[in-house]
Amino acid sequence: MRKGHLLIVPKQHYATYFDIPGPTKQAMDTLLAEGKALLDQTYQPAGYNIGINVGAAAGQTVMHAHVHLIPRYTGDVPDPRGGVRKLIPAAVKRLLK
Repeated sequence: MRKGHLLIVPKQHYATYFDIPGPTKQAMDTLLAEGKALLDQTYQPAGYNIGINVGAAAGQTVMHAHVHLIPRYTGDVPDPRGGVRKLIPAAVKRLLK
């Protein structure tokens, strides 16, 4: 886990992100922006990943919708190119060519 990794979790239960009603998604988006501002001030990361896993096949292990805000730091991994696209091996091959 990265220093400053935040989870945005609705109070009401929704199994997946796609089950969350619009107003709640909007509130979560506001919290993402507020979380980013806090992390910018506290840790000064070089970038961010925002992650949402939907369903077991996509890696969702907690069946309560949530959004990851993951600060990234220069050198935290050897080669960050591709970000979440690394989940699709063919995309990584194209990216590295």
